[in-house]
Amino acid sequence: MAYHHLFGPVPSRRLGISLGIDLVPHKTCSYNCIYCECGKTTDLTTERREYVKTAEVIEELREYLGTSPELDYITLAGSGEPTLHSGMGEIIRFLKAEFPAYRIAVLTNGSLLPDPEVRADLMEADLVIPTLNAVSEPAFRKINRPHREITQKAVIEGITAFAREFQGAIWLEVFIVPGINDSDEEVRLIDAAITAIRPDKVQLNTLDRPGAVAWVEPADEATLKRIAALITGAPVEIVAALPSRDTVASFHEEVADFIMTMVRRRPATADDISRSTGLHKNEVNKYIQFLLESGEITRKTGERGVFFLPKND
Repeated sequence: MAYHHLFGPVPSRRLGISLGIDLVPHKTCSYNCIYCECGKTTDLTTERREYVKTAEVIEELREYLGTSPELDYITLAGSGEPTLHSGMGEIIRFLKAEFPAYRIAVLTNGSLLPDPEVRADLMEADLVIPTLNAVSEPAFRKINRPHREITQKAVIEGITAFAREFQGAIWLEVFIVPGINDSDEEVRLIDAAITAIRPDKVQLNTLDRPGAVAWVEPADEATLKRIAALITGAPVEIVAALPSRDTVASFHEEVADFIMTMVRRRPATADDISRSTGLHKNEVNKYIQFLLESGEITRKTGERGVFFLPKND
């Protein structure tokens, strides 16, 4: 069966062997984050509707999971904000009813959590990872470039309300963009919000592959450690320090080899690699990052975006 809404299993640093579910067309989101690996948002919206057919997603899941694959998580993520899909709750409930052995994770920017219906749709998930990048409105808008209806105050209130209602685990992602949200003052504001939300842990993250805006750079290790020391509202895990993806069981060496063969012929973008391999762009990005970390490839910016090529070229 050809899968249109499932991708992976993806080798994920945070979630191990993760089967992705993509619930919105590329790139449909309530944010237009400057660091997003999926690129610039083309449909900036807060409208919840059935962006893809819920019945098709369920059919694909029933077919794929019927083979009893070994997975650490089934993850709602992909080409945009999954909570925009009005059938998200139905899909989660289906998984819990027919495949209860699998854990369900949802990666969300948290912008729709002020909506009680969105929070209700997430209640049967096992793990929800909302993002909190900034507390001050200027930093929030500079990093996330949200839909005009969204305010940071409402987002924090929504995440806090969800944390009070949700019985599963909450890992709060804090994504650091140097020069915007890495000052001691901004981090203290973030920590105050973390204290109010009370997540199970904070995942401190930074850029590890090209974002939507070329000037965004990753925070260095010293900066991440300084910020981690300032956060007292929950235990902190620095995502950038987690083990390399080649230790994840779902990592396929032959895929990495194919990508190397491809870029040796000519430099290629993540979109080029995705079209050639048939892999979802999120999955391609995981392999690109592994090859960058291992020193096999490097990157350069061209007219069509960021290109990858062998490092010795």
